[in-house]
Amino acid sequence: MFVSYILSKVRAYMRYRDTVRELSQLSDRELDDLGISRFQIDNIARQHAAA
Repeated sequence: MFVSYILSKVRAYMRYRDTVRELSQLSDRELDDLGISRFQIDNIARQHAAA
């Protein structure tokens, strides 16, 4: 049980990190097309990792 909890937290962090990296690589115009501002990337990544 404890191991599965730790693994789920590690996977969530990896999803967060990957999402931040991918969104950060987009241009401001591409982000605007998606309706995302650069300052929202961290929040969006946290929401994605929690899902």
